[in-house]
Amino acid sequence: MGYLKIRWIRSTIGCPKDKVETIRSLGFKRLYEVRTVKNRPEIRGMIKKVIHHLEILEEVPDEA
Repeated sequence: MGYLKIRWIRSTIGCPKDKVETIRSLGFKRLYEVRTVKNRPEIRGMIKKVIHHLEILEEVPDEA
């Protein structure tokens, strides 16, 4: 399936609690942090929910 490199680029101050929790469950702890996550439907749905807070940097193919 591969991986996605994503960056958290916008603060969650003033956002509903569910969006803050979604950012945290994607593994982010600090603003402008870059994470590599699996490209799965569950993760894609989480990214879609908070896409205005994230930047998708690249799609990394699976190294099998």
